Amino acid sequence: MSLLEKMQQESVHSRNIEISTCVYKEGGIIVQGSLKDDRLKQHYNIEGQRIDPFTVHHMVIRMLVNGKLMIEKIEGEMPGVPREECPETLKSLDRIRGWKIAPGFTERVKAEIGGTAGCAHLSTLLLAMAPAAVQGYWACLSLKPLDKNLSPHLLERYLIDTCWVWRRDGDRAKALLKMVEK
Repeated sequence: MSLLEKMQQESVHSRNIEISTCVYKEGGIIVQGSLKDDRLKQHYNIEGQRIDPFTVHHMVIRMLVNGKLMIEKIEGEMPGVPREECPETLKSLDRIRGWKIAPGFTERVKAEIGGTAGCAHLSTLLLAMAPAAVQGYWACLSLKPLDKNLSPHLLERYLIDTCWVWRRDGDRAKALLKMVEK
């Protein structure tokens, strides 16, 4: 039996993260992320009670990100949580306001809202949203032809050397950098 076949028959848990971006004004974007954890089979909770399948976690974060990839506003909600205390962790998101989505963001999130300073599920969602915000930002930029005056610094920070295709010594990166340096 293949791993796929086994998974289709025996799944007990699923996690779905969905992230979408929309255009805001003046080069900004709004990014919304949702995390849902579902128990797919009847199970026992930590107190020994039998529980039917249900959504354990359902959390949503929305961020207003400006054209410099700085988080101007952030809000969260928890439509479904396992414990009544869980929504208290939403206030940890307030610390994110004013941060730039840039190298070092992941480490900062883990240090400042991870562990007992926040919620592991909110942190997980936020860490998935950061690179999606960069992709969404580029998607918004690409609604018009590329501005030849686009900052090489922006490309250096968010595109060059992010993967094999955009490696500095590759043809695509060289051509793009040459185009914006003119």
